[in-house]
Amino acid sequence: MSVRRKRRKNRFQFLTRKFPLRMQRKLVMLFMAVILAFVVLMGRITYINLSRGSSYTRVVLDQQNYDSRVIAFKRGDIVDRNGTKIATSERVYNVILDVHVMTDKEEYIEPTKAVLEECFGIDGSTIDELVEEKPDSRYEILKKGIDYSTAQKFEAIDEDNENYPNVKGIWLEDDYTRTYPYGSLASDVIGFIYDGNQGANGIESAYNSILNGTDGREYGYFDSESSVERTVKPAKNGNTVVSTIDVTLQSIVEKCILEFNQQYASDGNPGSKNTAVMIMNPNTGEILAEASYPNYDLNNPRDLSSLYTEEQLAAMSDEDRLNAMNSLWRNFCVSDAYEPGSTMKPFTVAAGLETGGLTGGETYYCSGSKNVAGTPISCANKDGHGTETVQDAIAYSCNVALMDMGLTIGAENFCRYQHIFGFGEYTGIDLPGEASTAGLLYSAENMSSVDLATNSFGQNFNVTMTQMLSAFCSLINGGYYYEPHVVKQIQDEDGNVIETKDPVLLRKTVSAETSDTLKQYMKATVDYGTGKRAMVEGYEMGAKTGTAEKLPRGNGKYLLSYICFAPVQNPEVAVYVVLDEPNTDNQANSGLVQELTKAILDEAFPYLGITTIAESEAAAQAEGESIPETEYTDYDENYEETYDNPDGAYIDEDYDPDLDDWASEDAPE
Repeated sequence: MSVRRKRRKNRFQFLTRKFPLRMQRKLVMLFMAVILAFVVLMGRITYINLSRGSSYTRVVLDQQNYDSRVIAFKRGDIVDRNGTKIATSERVYNVILDVHVMTDKEEYIEPTKAVLEECFGIDGSTIDELVEEKPDSRYEILKKGIDYSTAQKFEAIDEDNENYPNVKGIWLEDDYTRTYPYGSLASDVIGFIYDGNQGANGIESAYNSILNGTDGREYGYFDSESSVERTVKPAKNGNTVVSTIDVTLQSIVEKCILEFNQQYASDGNPGSKNTAVMIMNPNTGEILAEASYPNYDLNNPRDLSSLYTEEQLAAMSDEDRLNAMNSLWRNFCVSDAYEPGSTMKPFTVAAGLETGGLTGGETYYCSGSKNVAGTPISCANKDGHGTETVQDAIAYSCNVALMDMGLTIGAENFCRYQHIFGFGEYTGIDLPGEASTAGLLYSAENMSSVDLATNSFGQNFNVTMTQMLSAFCSLINGGYYYEPHVVKQIQDEDGNVIETKDPVLLRKTVSAETSDTLKQYMKATVDYGTGKRAMVEGYEMGAKTGTAEKLPRGNGKYLLSYICFAPVQNPEVAVYVVLDEPNTDNQANSGLVQELTKAILDEAFPYLGITTIAESEAAAQAEGESIPETEYTDYDENYEETYDNPDGAYIDEDYDPDLDDWASEDAPE
């Protein structure tokens, strides 16, 4: 036997002598009992965790100090079509106090209170109340919206440990505030926000979910000494909305509107109750400019001081103030409906040409009024226009000729084409608050001959500016009705395009032939008709005027309008101007709206690079084409589109005897 085996045998003999068999059995049983106890304990723990784990977790968490704070997202910018910011969110700071840290030592309290008052104007009594109410609080917002310079002042103190060794528990939290660099510019289109990041009106409201991001959060569990764990979930910033608005063009429009209202202001009232302008690309439906007056400062939208005196504001109730603000914030171009007046006449002619009721070669005789089913309805010229063509009827805005056309077209076709042109329908514009006009249209079943006659020249039904301009663009672009829109792109915060708002073609309204015919008729309106005062030298334009008497008839209140386009052959821009109750003794003066329109076009056409007559001729000559010359008879240029009601007849708009300079020898033959 080897030495190693002998030693192993001796060791075994020693153990057996020390632990007899009975003792060994007891040890094995004890070991098995311990193992069994562990198994039972583990089973019990597993059962408790599955059945009541959440309740025990809450008990544990309640015994710990929990710290959590929101990391604010940055709301996306709104920019114009060229990338200029018209709404943005600027970084500001919130003042946060860790009460637990500040009260950790008595010598921290007074120095910290002194800095809070010195830097942020926070009174010491406010801090005393907070200490008494929430002595263990780790996160209290003392003040919001601190600007960068104030934050820098505090940071300098916070870093100066030598002079401020006992300032403890103050820190600054990043936040954002909405600002509008151009103040009141495009206020109707942009809108504003309230309650943090909730959009009100305009793009801010319509694209609220796209502009908003998602808050992040920083949180952790703290014991009595320090943080055990801290986790940060970063905020996701909002997307940028690229609008179709051109800031420069918008500025031109609003400058001209303001100058007009200042020029005609009197008795503490502006130049009109409402002044509104829309400019659209007729080939895409993009709105390049949209403005109304009075407007408001987007940075202070509740300020009514520009409209009311201090005495008037002091006398207002809360309800009066709210109504005044809602009226100020209302987007006239989208939310207000009115009778269009004679700007409807091209649509009536278009319906006649499309249905075959008209050929364009008809002539009409106007004696100054027409009796329809026993109701006398007057024309613009009480002495009558005499014999005239369809083109003359548009150029001179003859009611009698349009009534004859309407009766030829018939109620069924007329009503059908009203809907084809979108009257009574929602346009689908991507702005909130679009007015409904469906209930204000006749149907073929309930339209009488008088209703048809008055509807033919734009009376007794309502439209919105957006409806009118969108439909008008289809008349001049070959018959294509595009959905109007104010947003062209959505970008992420890094400028990457994530969605493009392509033009949406909704329907075909008229043929290209009808469109070309209507453009020539409206060119005549500018060349020799009622719209010549707004003509811009060097540009070939088409237009239609409108002078609508407001309800109730005979109250002396009128709405003037002018809708135009350029150039005639291939329109690049359409402009619609409305003056609601101009502040003059004679509100029916169409020259007022043409004056404003011309002021806008004089600057807008060159800025937009609209093709001039000279450029069109040069291009045609380069292609070997000839430019046809149109000869017109030039009648009295002082003629205005006004209406008479000498016998209490039902009229479409209004007549101003001071402006009616027609003599019998001047009238069209």
